[in-house]
Amino acid sequence: MDLRLQFLESFAATGSDGQAYKVCAYDRLARAEGAGGLESWESTGQVEYRLADGRLVDVARDRTLRVNGSEIELKPENARYAPA
Repeated sequence: MDLRLQFLESFAATGSDGQAYKVCAYDRLARAEGAGGLESWESTGQVEYRLADGRLVDVARDRTLRVNGSEIELKPENARYAPA
């Protein structure tokens, strides 16, 4: 399945290492056959989080954010943030 990411929003977060991070949220889109055979893209309903430098951010069941492959936990600075 071909996938594409569509930018949704970004927010600032502070890492457990004391560093400031920019987290970007993307909607995962999948290729779909459009009318007349034209290419179109539809949302899969999944949101992917990445740091501004491209590193993947994992979201745990308890909604804790962690930089993939590290022990760095991220705390969003925006109180309205709530990953699905």
